[in-house]
Formats: sequence, C-alpha cells, structure tokens
Amino acid sequence: MKLLGHKLTPSALFGLVVIGIFLFIALFTPWIAPYPESANIGGTWDEPSKAMWLGADQIGRDMLTRIMYGSRMTIGVALTITLVSFAIGIVIGFISAVLGGWVDTFFTRLVDTMLSIPGLIFALIILGAAGSSIPVLILTIAVLDSTRVFRLARALGMNLSVMEYVEAARLRGEGLWWVISREILPNAWAPLVSEFGLRFCFNFLFIAGLSFLGLGIQPPYADLGGMVRENAAAINFGMMAPIYPATAIALLTVSVNLVVDWMLSIDARPSGAQAEL
Repeated sequence: MKLLGHKLTPSALFGLVVIGIFLFIALFTPWIAPYPESANIGGTWDEPSKAMWLGADQIGRDMLTRIMYGSRMTIGVALTITLVSFAIGIVIGFISAVLGGWVDTFFTRLVDTMLSIPGLIFALIILGAAGSSIPVLILTIAVLDSTRVFRLARALGMNLSVMEYVEAARLRGEGLWWVISREILPNAWAPLVSEFGLRFCFNFLFIAGLSFLGLGIQPPYADLGGMVRENAAAINFGMMAPIYPATAIALLTVSVNLVVDWMLSIDARPSGAQAEL
C-alpha cells in the first residue's frame, strides 16, 4: 500500500489505522457512544458486561463512553494547542531568520529565557494562578510549545533564506510575507509536518499529565489523564478501570510516532541520481 507516492511500512500502516479510528471516534462520539457522557448507569467499578463492555468507573458511568468522550476532548485540545503553537512559532521563527539583526536577537533571547524554565513548572505556575479553564490551558501550553517550534523554524529559515531563489525574490522587490509564504514555507514543509506529529504527541501527553495532577481538563468533561487519576484506586482491588484510558493514551502516542518515523525515513532516503550512485 502506498501513501503520497511512497510505500507504507507495516508499522506505519498500523499507526495510520489506529489514528483513523481515534479520529473517527473523536468526530462522531455523540452519535456512536453507548450512553450520555455523565450518565450513571451502574455501580462503582462494575465488571464488564453486555451493557457495559469495559465496565463502569468510580461512580458508575460507562467506561467505554467515558473513554470515547475523553479521547475526543484530549485529542481536540492537543490538536488545537499544536496548531496554535505552530502558527506562533513558524511566523516568529521565519521572521527572525529573514530579518536577522536585533529582531532575531530579541526573539532568540526571549525564547532562550523561556526554555531555561522547565515547562511543567512554568505551566503549573500559570495554571495555578489563572485557573485551569480550557482557553487558559490551550494558550498556556501553546505559548510554551511554540518556543520549540520557533527554534526549528528559525533554523530552517536561516538555511533557506540564503538560497538563490530567495535572493532572487528579494531582488524582485517581494515583501517579507511573500518571501516567507511562497519561498521558504513550501521548502520547509516536510520537516515541519514531521515535527507537528511529534509536538502533538508531546502536547497530548502533557495534557494527560496535567489532568492526572488535577490541573488539566476539569470535570464534568471527560479526559483520559483525569480518568486514570480518578480510577487509580481500582488497581488495589485488581480491577482494570485505570488501565483502559492509560492504554488509549499509549496506543495513540505510539501510533503517531510510528507514522512520524515513517515520514522521517522518507525524507532521509536518497532520491533520483543519489540513489543510483
């Protein structure tokens, strides 16, 4: 099987199938979930049955339904964070690379200062002071994550801004935005797409970690990390309740990484005359 003109490896195919299943669940959860998100239909940690395939959680809600809604929420927030962080990081990174001078120095020093503070501690301070509402959560993590995107975009921009076609565009009198959007961005697309997958995984795990600590997505919304924390005590009784959301977290993260590894292997392959040599 091929994708984008390249043969899929078995691991990449597995990753794409799993990602497709999660995306399908995230998009259509309200229509395919067995029960409403917060409906109490059983007892505490009821065993799996025909009515509840994965059993019940700590207050009797259907675990399968909660995992579906939790995946929808966690994936949606992580994807939004990654999109916002890339929008910020790419624009500022390319502007710094193209303009150079004091603009580049200012943004580079600002990013270095932010990177000197551990991201988790920075997030805990901001969320502890401003609260854990979803808009605050998205903006906080997106700004923190944009520092990593900035460094990649700046490095790519500096390498591409000295190419002949970029110099030709400048000599024609093209503006800054035209040079970035028409000359630099299309040629930096492949590494940025690969980085997008990696940053999504990081943000997905970061949100789950914050929710496990009680500072991420708050009830009554379902969240995979929060579900692990809420049902952690079930382990003491030999029950599987916290294992299900933890498995969903691991499965999606591994699948995205498998696809990203395949994409990176494509970028690293010699092509054309190089392959013949």
